[in-house]
Amino acid sequence: MVLESTLYGYRIVALIAGVFAAGSAAVGLYIGYLALRSYYRHEDPSMRYLSIGLILITSVTYSLSFVGSILIQLRLISLPKQDVLWIVTHFIQFTGLICIMYALHRRD
Repeated sequence: MVLESTLYGYRIVALIAGVFAAGSAAVGLYIGYLALRSYYRHEDPSMRYLSIGLILITSVTYSLSFVGSILIQLRLISLPKQDVLWIVTHFIQFTGLICIMYALHRRD
């Protein structure tokens, strides 16, 4: 099968996943930028928390996962450090969700 083959010593599946992770981080950063620009235009504090949450959920977590997966593939991260990376990634994702929840439930 094509996905099981390798290209430059890397599995095709891992390369495709890496491309999607990098693309997701870039699109997430752009969406967060648009939300932050909307905050500056309307000066609504809810938009600030929404943009922070979106940036944390999409751009930061995908970037951290992307860099972490590269370091794991290159065997530069040991097993205990992989667990720390996993916990930090999920903590940042949870914090982003809390920011979005706060933005949606915030009352002036």
